[in-house]
Amino acid sequence: MSPKLHQATGPQFTRIHSIGAYRGELTVTNDDIAGPINSSDEWIRQRTGIISRQRATDDVNVIDMGIRAGQEAIDKAGIEPSQIGAVIVATVTNVMQTPAAATRVADGLGATPAAAYDISAGCAGYCYAVTQADALIRAGVAEYVLVVGAEKLSDVISPTDRSISFLLGDGAGAALIGPSDEPGIAESVIGSDGSKWDAVSMSSPLQDYRRGEAEWPTLRQDGKSVFRWAVWEMAKAAREALDRAGVTVDDLAAFIPHQANMRIVDEFAKQLGVPETVAIARDIETMGNTSAASIPLATHRLLEEHPELSGGLALQIGFGAGLAYAAQVVRLP
Repeated sequence: MSPKLHQATGPQFTRIHSIGAYRGELTVTNDDIAGPINSSDEWIRQRTGIISRQRATDDVNVIDMGIRAGQEAIDKAGIEPSQIGAVIVATVTNVMQTPAAATRVADGLGATPAAAYDISAGCAGYCYAVTQADALIRAGVAEYVLVVGAEKLSDVISPTDRSISFLLGDGAGAALIGPSDEPGIAESVIGSDGSKWDAVSMSSPLQDYRRGEAEWPTLRQDGKSVFRWAVWEMAKAAREALDRAGVTVDDLAAFIPHQANMRIVDEFAKQLGVPETVAIARDIETMGNTSAASIPLATHRLLEEHPELSGGLALQIGFGAGLAYAAQVVRLP
């Protein structure tokens, strides 16, 4: 008779205990970047809703930003770093192919020997990581998990690119996730459509740059394809997330979509029929699109400006490069 295998189990429910943020120190206006793309402040505002974006200085990277955002989340939650069982960093702009940024973020926060790894799921990375944090805690692997979305997109843009460069900002957002007495993170909807991988991608493979056959790879996107996919297909995913949570859009306190483009945010809300009573995150106006960092940053700002939202339900959905997407309803800290 074979011996019985012990399988760990954890708490039944989890929730987000706190949110931390770091925003790049440099304010970059539309006028600052309009020249190289032969554009104007008016054109950028009309197409994106962005007035300015925050970018980091040359000496700051995703690890630095992740540590600062993570420290705020830990301080607000009132726990010790030693209680963190895992650190997950969602990023596509780590300074090195390896090691993972998460190992260095964990070390910088004093969370060693927490498990630490990165997720490369583009703008969906944060919601992917929230899904994994929830599972790790309920499986008994970790008591608390720190989820960080950190991006320095200014490192991977071409100032003359009209498809995406004017959209992007730099920053990091962090969520400290832990056990709860009641459901705080509903079942997630996650998925991908790799057939559309080139809708948001790098301009060339790294090998081409190494061989001298291409310039340093930078981000590109097919704006029309991304807009159509984001509005129509992601509205379906958002409705499914509401259904899995057992709530309706009228039950929400906030709607926090990835801050891709203000036109997408507004059309998305229209497709879902978001009522006027629901706060809609529009952090992109002065932050820009920060990929995996955008949802936690937008959440942080909403809670700062509207503390009455605390404890309410929020639908968050990330979507972008891959094309990958993830959504879930969460209770705001």
